[in-house]
Amino acid sequence: MAVTSKTAPAAITRPSAAAEKPPNKYRQAFPQYAAVSPFFILFAIFGAFPVLFSIWISFHSWDGIGQMKWVGLEQYRYLLTDETFWKTIGNTMIIWVLSTVPMLLLALVIANALHNATRLRTFYRIAYFIPNVTSVVAITLVFGSIFSNNFGLLNAFLRSIGVGEVQWLTSPWGIKIAIATIVTWRWVGYNAIIYLAGLQAISADVYEAAKVDGASPRQTFWRITVPMMRPVILFTAVTSTIGGLQIFTESRVLFGDTSNIGGPGDAGLTIVSYLYQSAFIKNQFGYGAAIGWALFILIVLFSIINWRLIGGNDDERLTRRAARRVERRIAAQNAKREAADVHANVD
Repeated sequence: MAVTSKTAPAAITRPSAAAEKPPNKYRQAFPQYAAVSPFFILFAIFGAFPVLFSIWISFHSWDGIGQMKWVGLEQYRYLLTDETFWKTIGNTMIIWVLSTVPMLLLALVIANALHNATRLRTFYRIAYFIPNVTSVVAITLVFGSIFSNNFGLLNAFLRSIGVGEVQWLTSPWGIKIAIATIVTWRWVGYNAIIYLAGLQAISADVYEAAKVDGASPRQTFWRITVPMMRPVILFTAVTSTIGGLQIFTESRVLFGDTSNIGGPGDAGLTIVSYLYQSAFIKNQFGYGAAIGWALFILIVLFSIINWRLIGGNDDERLTRRAARRVERRIAAQNAKREAADVHANVD
């Protein structure tokens, strides 16, 4: 009887995990990109494209409807010789100084008072912040009635105390003071809340050490609070600069006349108001775009100036202070030696 041997079937080999095709990382990340894509699509349409298009039309003469005409740098050349443009720069700077400097100082004082308050803290915070969330148009209309030449509340108060009336909305400085007051009233509470957050971040041990050393409240404020608040002050200075150079709504609502949106003598005509007048009233969109980019350059320059004046490098500041202290000590020692030599020669 023949014996037949059966061989076992060959084992089925499966590819190892290393040999499998790696997953596509782009396919795995697609749901995340799809989730955030609406923001980037909207930003590209309503943010990036208008900015790039404004650069393009600044080199053209265009009325918004007809065919564009390439003019190169002619818009910017005319901008440098435009007296009205330079006047708007002066108006904007004056209004910015009249509003920003008192606003930041007052906000710092209010924040310090709120930080030391013991009662009704939340109430005062809300009360100071309410002007910032109020409609700018409504605020301007209210202040327009306050600064009115004939029936304004401010002139009525001045008459009651025996002071003559002031033509707030017809004199150049009156117009600037009125606009600056509106800006200050609206933003002082916002900056005070920011300063308050910065004050709360300062450790109480620092103030206790200052008291132990015998520092007065004024010395504590100027030598401890203000230096430690420098990053917050820098932030408010930069944001106030950006907002101050873009003032538009206040002057536009205060003087509702479309043909003269800057008031009598263009005393309240700001850079953005002139941009609006050139582009949307005179239909000079190319020149309006050039004004917008000139404004952008001004904002960048003033932001850098604020950064250098208020911010800067802490190490450099400390090094300069240490060097000045050493120089003063050396000068004092030399003065003592000279005085001692003089007395020795006299004797």
